[in-house]
Amino acid sequence: MVRALSVLAATLVLIFNAACSAAPAGPSADPIQLLLFGDPEELAAYRTLLDAYHTQSGGSRVELIEASDRADLIARLSTSIAGGKPPDVFLINYRYYGQFAAKNAIAPLDRRLGTGTGQLDADALYPEAREAFRWQGKQLCLPQNVSSLVVYYNRALFKKFGVPEPKPGWTWTDLITTAQAMTRDARGVPIKAGETDAASPVATWGLGVEPTLIRIAPFVWSAGGEIVDDPDTPSRLAFDNPVARETLRQFLDLRGAYGVVPTDQQVEAQDDESRFTNGGLAMLLSSRRLTTTLRAVDNLDWDVAPLPVHKEPAGILHSDAYCITSASGRQDAAWEFVRFALGPDGQRVLARTGRTVPSNIEVSRSAEFLDPTKPPRNAQVFLDAIGTIRHTPTISTWPEIEDVTNGILENGLYRGDRLDDVIAALDEQTRPLFARAESS
Repeated sequence: MVRALSVLAATLVLIFNAACSAAPAGPSADPIQLLLFGDPEELAAYRTLLDAYHTQSGGSRVELIEASDRADLIARLSTSIAGGKPPDVFLINYRYYGQFAAKNAIAPLDRRLGTGTGQLDADALYPEAREAFRWQGKQLCLPQNVSSLVVYYNRALFKKFGVPEPKPGWTWTDLITTAQAMTRDARGVPIKAGETDAASPVATWGLGVEPTLIRIAPFVWSAGGEIVDDPDTPSRLAFDNPVARETLRQFLDLRGAYGVVPTDQQVEAQDDESRFTNGGLAMLLSSRRLTTTLRAVDNLDWDVAPLPVHKEPAGILHSDAYCITSASGRQDAAWEFVRFALGPDGQRVLARTGRTVPSNIEVSRSAEFLDPTKPPRNAQVFLDAIGTIRHTPTISTWPEIEDVTNGILENGLYRGDRLDDVIAALDEQTRPLFARAESS
């Protein structure tokens, strides 16, 4: 009888163990949720990364949650955090994470950094990007890329019109001259500002650029100025400073004085990226994110050049980072994905898609990124810019400041508002936003 009970007990143990191994493992079997947004080509790149993670790591699966755009991402993130059910990981630009850092919604990663098992060596990543995601002494997020603003240009158009391609060391004056030479009617005849009419409308515009704070900032820095009164603890915009004022005037003159950028009506009818891919725009200022889109366009001959210089080379950081939410119940599993994405294997996968300038120093110098058989041929431009890039202030209200300034700058560029009025509006409408900001 005792032996029979022992056999029965052993059998029950075996059945229980088998059931446990066959049944779902509860919360640990649920997929990690990753929230991000991007163009179709960008999203395809991230799906490639997730496939590689699933294949190579054998770790938890990652569910991609696709926001329609940045505003949608921020809205979803804000709502889910407030509701206590945020995604485990989200990818966000450094200019926008401060509002969530101020609410303690992001889990610090400092204990996960190092050279031990399960840790990531932070020194393997470019400090220029890493530092942008430090908040009040803590490393909250880790960057996947270290892009900068560059000039994309249509090589075929430059050859067609016999205009020299942009070269390193070119100046703002060179940019204007080149943009004027590339602004042509349908016959290929150069058009100067104010000379267009119904009989000879512009068919090719010289330059495409968004009238935004982040497009103007690197030129102010290059000229030796600042866009805020104190980069570390800003209290106001500083375009009333002579250097910043003159740089802003030159930027707004792109439309009014030189006529080398499309009008606002034309941009609304067809955005600059589409106009560039269709051959109606010779040059376009953008970050690395445009590369995946352009690679998908057949028979488009294009390359990149560094930003023109006023006094000293200067660039602006374009970097997105993985952040793990404080309320996530799967932080360890989320970290394993982040560690893979920022390690050599994950960084090589995404670099091959063209989406990023890898934040991993080793991978950024590898063939996966510098592959000369894939455009842009001059990918080294992105690496050369790293030593000159700066980032905008990291404060909680920066997204609101950008929203306000972008409308004012649009009116300055397209409507021709007086420079003094533009500067006054920039100051008056953003001071309250600076006043209630929390900073890093």
